[in-house]
Amino acid sequence: MNAPFKLDQVDRIRAQLLKEPSRLLIDGEWVEAASGTTFEVHDPATGDVIAHAAQGGVEDIGRAVKAARKAFRNSSWSTMVPAQRAALMHRLADLIEENADELALIESLDGGNPIGSTRHVDITWAPASLRHMAGWADKIAGEVPLAPAGSPGFAYTLREPIGVVGAITPWNAPFLMAVNKIAPALATGCTVVLKPAELAPLTALFLGRLIVEAGFPAGVVNIVTGLGGTAGQALVDHPDVDKISFTGSTRVGRSILQGAALNMKRVTLELGGKSPIIIYPDADIERAAKAVAQEICFKTGQFCAAGTRLFVHADVHDAVVDAIRAAMEQVKVGPGLSAETQMGPIISEKQLERVVSYIEAGTSAGATLVTGGKRIGDSGWFVEPTLLTGVRADMSVFRDEIFGPVLSVVRFDDETGLDAVAGMANDTDYGLAAKIWTRDLGTAHGLARRIGAGTITINGGGGSSPMPFGGYKQSGLGREGGHEGVLAYTEVKTVSVGF
Repeated sequence: MNAPFKLDQVDRIRAQLLKEPSRLLIDGEWVEAASGTTFEVHDPATGDVIAHAAQGGVEDIGRAVKAARKAFRNSSWSTMVPAQRAALMHRLADLIEENADELALIESLDGGNPIGSTRHVDITWAPASLRHMAGWADKIAGEVPLAPAGSPGFAYTLREPIGVVGAITPWNAPFLMAVNKIAPALATGCTVVLKPAELAPLTALFLGRLIVEAGFPAGVVNIVTGLGGTAGQALVDHPDVDKISFTGSTRVGRSILQGAALNMKRVTLELGGKSPIIIYPDADIERAAKAVAQEICFKTGQFCAAGTRLFVHADVHDAVVDAIRAAMEQVKVGPGLSAETQMGPIISEKQLERVVSYIEAGTSAGATLVTGGKRIGDSGWFVEPTLLTGVRADMSVFRDEIFGPVLSVVRFDDETGLDAVAGMANDTDYGLAAKIWTRDLGTAHGLARRIGAGTITINGGGGSSPMPFGGYKQSGLGREGGHEGVLAYTEVKTVSVGF
């Protein structure tokens, strides 16, 4: 895939990012952090500093929340008809498309993901998400239940915007996740304070520029970069924030839930996963193996729904393992800005060390290393796609979310019925996603009913309409996307009228 940019564009953007520290977007203005301090943003392909971001803290979050509350109550936003809100969202979607090449370049530079993926997945899906959510703006309604004839009154429900939303986004798909969180909030009439991940904050700031250019009223969307332990925690703790929407690790999600409970904030938590993949002998083995290998390398395995536990029937175990091994060994690993790169770096050196330590723990516990397992080079944070067989359920490589390109394989046989296979798939603290490969509809639907996961994908999936996404158990609370994702930004009010 050819890169949609030239070398001089990369040099220009690098120089521009380093030229001066970024600022915070608060109440429609770009301002410095109250502390005057910044933090470094690194290119994971080289480890080099590529930018300095304003280090927002408690005071900055307070200013941003105040601006969001004022916009929610008193600005033109609070009186704007839904069609006008939708028009602004469509304008923002247009601006994203107009700036898509530059956004994709910065996203690859900041997060390490291949330019083809950022340009044709993340940046392409973002305006589609905005337009989909904009379509809900004038369709959010309450209900009027039927009442008996001659009833001395009636009752109905209203759907109202929840208020000020604190959105905390991850580093693995920073731009898309930022858009996915602000889109339903804007559609319902909420206002937002966005705290992007400190490891990849740059495209969220670009999004802020486009929001101002699109003409959103001041304070409707505020963006505060900073560290999770200070700016993120301040957003969770602020008593005038009505809802927190967070995507990230289960560990941080638990702390957010505890903090939100103090002020009874509404929460949507999209957390970790350890998703199972199940392959039966009657599946399209070549297609299944190719899909598994591609998935574990997508975003370098750094996405919550990644299928990382592979259960393969004994009759096709060796063939599937050989096919995945061959595919992994052909993957081109390199910097995200290289047009040939199929898998980029791990986001940070700390995360790279964590991934490698899990691989070493797995082999030390008796798993067989089929391919991969090592760091690549000493510049940047690269690791080989890794395949392990002979994995047991008691191994940390099987149980923990690694967040890297590490696939663990478990064999099952004909004596393993649907309940037992589902039991193996469910033997995890998580329940975000599951993938099933079989031509037998009874097996496919039987497993789909038995597996505890928010999204079940059969034979690669199908359909194009946005669907709700979220998990069971430790994979989170609530759903994002689709109708359920919109309603999560509203409160229900019951009105009972007597005559």
